[in-house]
Amino acid sequence: MNQSKNHQAVLKLCAAAAMTAIVFVGNYLRVTIPISLGGVTSFTLANILCALSGILLGPGYGFLTAGLGSAFYDLTNPAFVSEAPITFCIKGYYGLVAGLVLYHLFRNRKEKYGPQLIATVCAAVGYMFVYSGKVFFYNGMVVQGFTEPVQCWALVLSKLPATLFNGVIAIVCAPLLGVALMRAMRSAHLEKMLA
Repeated sequence: MNQSKNHQAVLKLCAAAAMTAIVFVGNYLRVTIPISLGGVTSFTLANILCALSGILLGPGYGFLTAGLGSAFYDLTNPAFVSEAPITFCIKGYYGLVAGLVLYHLFRNRKEKYGPQLIATVCAAVGYMFVYSGKVFFYNGMVVQGFTEPVQCWALVLSKLPATLFNGVIAIVCAPLLGVALMRAMRSAHLEKMLA
C-alpha cells in the first residue's frame, strides 16, 4: 500500500515536471510588439498551457507548474528578469484558479468539456484582472515612474488587446486539449498522473 502511494506521488511529480517544461517552452511561442507607452506587449500561447496545468494537475501542482514554467522563461529573457517573482505568482494564479474551479466545483465531471470551459473562463478572467493590476502598479508606477493614474490606465489600455487575445485563445484551446489529454491518459492507464 505504501509503495503504491509512493509510486503515485512520483508519477504526479514527473507529470508536474513535464508540464513545467512545457509551460516554459510555450512561453517562447509569442509575438512581441512594442507599445508607445514604454515596454512591449506579447501575443502568446502560454496562457493555454497555464490553464491546462490546473485542468490536468489540480490547483496545487497547477499553480506550481504554471508559475515556475513562466518564471523560468522570464529568467532567460533579459527584458523580463525583474518580473520573474511577479510572473510566478500571477501565472501560478492562472493554474490555481483553473484547478480550484474544476476540482472543487465539478469534482465528478472534470473530464467533460463544459466544466473545463467554465474553469478556464474563470482562470482567464481572474488573470486578466490581476495582470492589469500588475501593469498599472508595477509597470506603470514602478518601472515607468508614472505619477498620474491616467498614465497608468493608458498603459493598461495599450496592453489590453493582447491581454484579451491571450485570454480568449486560452478559453478556446485549453478545454479542448484538456478533454483530449485526459481521455488519452485514461486509455493509456496513466490516470494516476492526473490530480
